[in-house]
Amino acid sequence: MELTAQRQVESRNWLIEHKWWVLIAVIIVGSILYAYMTNDRVTTAVLASTLRQSTPLILGALCGLLGERSGVVNIGIEGQMLLAAFVAFLANVYTGNLWVATLVGALTGALMGALLAFMAVTLKMDQIIGGTVINILAVGLTGYFYVTGLTTQGKFQPIPLGPLADIPLLGPVLFRNPPITYLAIFLVFVVHYVLFYTRWGLRTRAVGEHPSAADTVGINVYRIRYINVILGGAIAGLAGAFLTLEGVGSFERLMTNGRGFLALAIMIFGKWTPLGAWGAALLFGFTYAMQTQLQFFGVNLPPQFIGSLPYLLTILVLAGFVGRSRAPAASGVPYEKGG
Repeated sequence: MELTAQRQVESRNWLIEHKWWVLIAVIIVGSILYAYMTNDRVTTAVLASTLRQSTPLILGALCGLLGERSGVVNIGIEGQMLLAAFVAFLANVYTGNLWVATLVGALTGALMGALLAFMAVTLKMDQIIGGTVINILAVGLTGYFYVTGLTTQGKFQPIPLGPLADIPLLGPVLFRNPPITYLAIFLVFVVHYVLFYTRWGLRTRAVGEHPSAADTVGINVYRIRYINVILGGAIAGLAGAFLTLEGVGSFERLMTNGRGFLALAIMIFGKWTPLGAWGAALLFGFTYAMQTQLQFFGVNLPPQFIGSLPYLLTILVLAGFVGRSRAPAASGVPYEKGG
């Protein structure tokens, strides 16, 4: 009885503390249901596009989140995604195997993550400069080795998840997607669980907040940072693979189009939590989806304005949340053992 009463009090306190977010969620769900009853086909198409468009954004945000939670700022997400997209595309061209190409893309991102970790952790370079080096390197390599006329062996197609795919509204949106989209959703919950419910996550957060205190209790700060930045790079590599193997099916110069930088804004908007970042990624994905719908319906607005919607949202997010969200205390600060 006492345990039940305690849980009721905790639930009531949670609702009071998050009442505005609960209200916003109710409004969003109500608006979606109303739109679905008004025009089910358009609503389903917009929501399905929102989920797909958010996939590279949430993967990029998870990459940045793993780095910053362990104390390493990663502004090289854009470059990691771009180079991984290019290498995954080439792997698909020459092997014709989408799964091998996806793995190659993830490994490319992990390699770029290892380079960032080497610069930030071992060489103790300024982490902003290290990320900029990765971005410039990716642009240079993809531009130099890019060859026109290469064709792939296709791209990933949606995989319906049995009877779940036939559920009205939810089925086409959540249960009829290509594999990397499913993997992105799965990784959101995996990273959340690992960060907040495992010993590794506790150590990661300790290193990101108080590395010297973590060091005194036997935690290897350098190893934690290396592993998290490399894992983050692999996730960013999946985002790049998504663009060429699941999204477009081909490669174009600078095709990431700023998504790596948007991922950083999403991470901040989500307050350095996987679930919060996913919600922010869906919001940004919705702006991308609305671009297509507005153009499809012939809305009389300049295409430049419609195309700038995600970036306008980025400015609003950064202006409104950077001062209110607190980054991990040691994020961006090189650790000197014994210092």
